[in-house]
Amino acid sequence: MSFKRAALAFILAAGGVLWGATTVLDFVPLSIEGKATPLVAYRGKVLLIVNVASNSIFTPQYDGIEKLYQKYESQGLVVLAFPSNDFGKEEPAADAEIQKFVAGKYKVTFPLFAKITTEGVHAAPLYQFLTDKETDPKWGGPLHWNFTKFLIDREGKVIERFEPDIEPMGPEMIEAVEKALRAEPAKHDNATARL
Repeated sequence: MSFKRAALAFILAAGGVLWGATTVLDFVPLSIEGKATPLVAYRGKVLLIVNVASNSIFTPQYDGIEKLYQKYESQGLVVLAFPSNDFGKEEPAADAEIQKFVAGKYKVTFPLFAKITTEGVHAAPLYQFLTDKETDPKWGGPLHWNFTKFLIDREGKVIERFEPDIEPMGPEMIEAVEKALRAEPAKHDNATARL
């Protein structure tokens, strides 16, 4: 086993987080197909991280999220969706069924990840990080429901949080996304950005 593979196996065993995580780019969640997906691959992109569910009053936002993604993907926006059954048991389906549902009904093309827990002691490491008030007093704090949206800058830092009732194609989101996309990415040595 190569060093890179061994390191990735260790990270996954540790819950998909690099030791000493300081940005969302330090996490390695599983894609909806079950493959390790190091978020460092998105360095230089603006990310919108959303906890999603198929049976929520907010589920129709998949349509707006896809439109937002299509409109700004070429400028560097990537949506990362994390299905969760935490609120109202609104996502009881397995990963394959979720993927089929969103691709069929909403024609989703943005990256979808494996179903996770987003709250409590069993929360996925990424969501522990996103909601940690000590790490991020401004944007941290518990989620209130499905379709909470975190806007992440090109360096992996949270720059905005939108509650579920904020529409993806609404003026507030559009303004924040466009501002994030206008910000210049920092220069990095590619060797340090690899796992």
